[in-house]
Amino acid sequence: MHGEYKVPGGKLVVVDLDVADGALLNVRVSGDFFLEPDEALLAIDQALEGAAAETDAAGLAARIDAALPEGTVMYGLTAEGVAVAVRRALAKATDWTDYDWQLIHDDPQSPALHMALDEVLTAEVAAGRRGPTLRVWEWAQPSVIIGSFQSLRNEVDPEGAARHDITVVRRISGGGAMFVEVGNSITYSLSVPAPLVSGLSFAESYAYLDDWVLGAFADMGIKAWYQPLNDIATEAGKIGGAAQKRMVATDGGPGAVLHHVTMSYDIDADKMLEVLRIGKEKMSDKGTKSAKKRVDPLRRQTGLPREAVIERMLASFHSRYGLAEGHVTDEEMTRAKELAETKFSDPEWTARVP
Repeated sequence: MHGEYKVPGGKLVVVDLDVADGALLNVRVSGDFFLEPDEALLAIDQALEGAAAETDAAGLAARIDAALPEGTVMYGLTAEGVAVAVRRALAKATDWTDYDWQLIHDDPQSPALHMALDEVLTAEVAAGRRGPTLRVWEWAQPSVIIGSFQSLRNEVDPEGAARHDITVVRRISGGGAMFVEVGNSITYSLSVPAPLVSGLSFAESYAYLDDWVLGAFADMGIKAWYQPLNDIATEAGKIGGAAQKRMVATDGGPGAVLHHVTMSYDIDADKMLEVLRIGKEKMSDKGTKSAKKRVDPLRRQTGLPREAVIERMLASFHSRYGLAEGHVTDEEMTRAKELAETKFSDPEWTARVP
């Protein structure tokens, strides 16, 4: 069995192993990390040898920590990262490069249709009828997108939304409210087969699926990082937030994960504060007193036009994993338009948590 895991902010860890009678055998850890002394690598292998195959990542990491020689120095490597690689090997997880990635980047569409496309395309991946898809959104109108479990009245000021002609929609994933305007945000979705995140905890999957965009920002000279549970941040502040929805396997397919991210390119913070109700608890949690300071737009940080930022992000993804032009099929679009009308434009869905 073979498992790979890139430690967030670190290096690639590779684990090869066998399993016999429910125990790990012939464990070999490798990767492009740095480790001193040399004997520490053998100690890691020996710590994992004979461990029960059902041991969780925390238990495997504890075995590794206990076996490391005194004074061991790890750079780009953690005991937890090795443990995750083991769990991915046991789960027969796939890797980014195992797939033919498809890009969808269409003309501006309504907020309700964007919600519906996420649901339809991810369901197609779950059923095995569509390959992994990266979809970049273009907005036809300003919107507030609230999380699946948020209270509508607690998150949105209806008078502010009406005054600024803001459409409010509810998505199928959890997380917080997002404020977007035409040309002022960068939003994308990853619809991926479930095996890509096999062996990862919920939190680990966020970091794993955000890693490519952190690399893209690094290529642009921006040091960004994953900030648990679902933020992408820089020294200047938060630049985006992610949300996920898991879909079970259907029609013999692999199951799928929807991971979508909205990043602020050039936010109108005053308008945002007239539309969103951002509570004191939210500010306290983020360690800041002003909502205006929570999000630092990409326009200021990159100095690039929005289109250039997107172009560089896609070029970075392509260089790492490959990316071919794709499209929404006629059947997928028909289903999405129906869902946009019957579900995502329905006041009962939008206010399902009043």
